[in-house]
Amino acid sequence: MKKMDQVKGKLIVSCQALPEEPLHSSFIMGRMAVAAKQGGAKGIRANSVSDIIEIKKQVDLPVIGIIKRNYGDNPVYITPTMKEIDELMEAGPEVIALDATCHVRPDGKTLDEFYKDIRAKYPEQLLMADCSTLDEMLHAAELGFDFVGTTLVGYTEESKGLHIESNDFEIIRELVSKIDRPIIAEGNIDTPEKARRVLEIGSYSVVVGSIITRPQVITKRFVDAIQ
Repeated sequence: MKKMDQVKGKLIVSCQALPEEPLHSSFIMGRMAVAAKQGGAKGIRANSVSDIIEIKKQVDLPVIGIIKRNYGDNPVYITPTMKEIDELMEAGPEVIALDATCHVRPDGKTLDEFYKDIRAKYPEQLLMADCSTLDEMLHAAELGFDFVGTTLVGYTEESKGLHIESNDFEIIRELVSKIDRPIIAEGNIDTPEKARRVLEIGSYSVVVGSIITRPQVITKRFVDAIQ
């Protein structure tokens, strides 16, 4: 936990590019992490063993590691099974994040079962819950996740139509009042003002991704505004 102390009240930058994206490359993600550090970021979120290994070579910042992997039509794709946990342990991220929604995982396990299996196998590993609803976040805190994240708000069937910033980040404000776990604000926090606000209302840290590290997304925002 000690290395994660440095992200308290600070920015974590998500350096990710999927195979179909133009910047997909562990080398590029390593350089992206260097740029994020030069800009003042205090942590990195990264996807895949190869990217995490390269990023750790380039910067001495704590890493939240995930593996995105699809298993047919199962909706759970962020570190979905023990196979991905085992792979990530080889890369050594400070925190492993995983889908903590209500969905049954590709191997048939519930979140509760999966969480217990991870704790039994890797009791010292820090874990972050990627959630989409307030109920999921409260449940993740009850289970004992080290960090609770708002990563999937608006991205699941259960959270369809929800917006993280609605009513001055009401979901985060309510969560802060109900749990004593560090909350990592993430998901559609795409302006400096939003990032600052989620920290003001009690988030432990904030993750910002696409608006910093995905130039095709940034370009499209400008193009859409012009048109």
